Amino acid sequence: MMSALLLAGCAGKQEKQQATQKNPDMEYRTLGSTGLNVGVIGLGCGGFDEIDSATSRELVTYALDHGMNYMDIYDANPKVRSNIGYGLGDRRKEMIIQGHVGCWWNGESYERTRDVEKCKIGFEDLLTRLNTDYIDVGMIHIVDKMEDWQAIQNSPFLDYVHQLKKEGKIKHIGVSSHNAEVALAIAKSGLVEVIMFSLNPAFDRVLSDKNPWDAKSFDEMLPGIDPVRVELYDYCAQHNIAITVMKTFGGGDRLLDAEKSPLKRTLTRDQCFAYVLAKPCVAVALCSIDNASKVDEYLHYLKATDEEKDWMNAGQTAANCQQDGGCTYCNHCSPCTQGIPIAKVNELLDKAETEGLTAELRAQYDALPHHAGECTHCGACLSRCPFNVDIPARMDKAKEMFGK
Repeated sequence: MMSALLLAGCAGKQEKQQATQKNPDMEYRTLGSTGLNVGVIGLGCGGFDEIDSATSRELVTYALDHGMNYMDIYDANPKVRSNIGYGLGDRRKEMIIQGHVGCWWNGESYERTRDVEKCKIGFEDLLTRLNTDYIDVGMIHIVDKMEDWQAIQNSPFLDYVHQLKKEGKIKHIGVSSHNAEVALAIAKSGLVEVIMFSLNPAFDRVLSDKNPWDAKSFDEMLPGIDPVRVELYDYCAQHNIAITVMKTFGGGDRLLDAEKSPLKRTLTRDQCFAYVLAKPCVAVALCSIDNASKVDEYLHYLKATDEEKDWMNAGQTAANCQQDGGCTYCNHCSPCTQGIPIAKVNELLDKAETEGLTAELRAQYDALPHHAGECTHCGACLSRCPFNVDIPARMDKAKEMFGK
């Protein structure tokens, strides 16, 4: 069973976050700059709409007992929220909750909204149904267009979000997005500590201006990760902004079925988890589970062998060219024993070789915490690279190109 919580602060609005004792069967990471320790596999709310309250209690209890202490609740459906509230029971403070601001129930269906009065109704309903007075991470709900992000800034809606934080009703501010360009702009604004983002081996290889829900977007998949996504992941890692992953399995478990998957091959849950959790910026991979008996199937990742987790070429199809020997900036080579951000060095080297060594590229390289010249050729990164990149040789080239 999961150990009881250690109280970390005083009661009332100034109550500090509570820290769970770690379950030895779970892998934990720090949620960005929040200081919260979270299990790397978390619960989505998608499984709670068709189950009864008793099943919900069994599911949440079993999940908590096995170290799943992070949960996303985006759905404003009263049944979903009530089920989760009942499921949590008196263990609310053991679950770190990512709740959304900007969604409400109109009486018939869930809606996204920026109307402050509707937001208040939706958020207060969430607190009531969870029988709590705070949400750990208050997510600005779905910002997928740049014009929406621009409209939010200096708006009554954003004022309301800040008010909730000031009152202690949310402890940290986050945002959910499916668009890398928008998510990157929000990350650079300094507003958020957490970004909920759709990340998986298929979506990573679609250009950011394409709709990943449109099958045509996958007709010409990129051989590597979309450059905007690379920048987003790199920026979040460098600035201690946590990413919590939605669509881990492609949405609707598409990646687990070759007939439905845009990759035209079947991946396992273990492979999908391994892919997203290899990124330094990722803290939690979320998944929807509708029954306690299925929790162990998802937590198998924690005891899976390296062979079972091997996602090599997971983002490629038979029609795609093999990237053997070419860096895709996936960061799976990390961590470097000398602290060199290998993927970023390779990215800057590729740009310099293609576009020429510009002042901007040199400035970006100079700003890195460690440089290619510090490489000791220890080879620790080579066993983790899925594309057989000769990383020490690449570091030598970068040293020659940039001078250090």
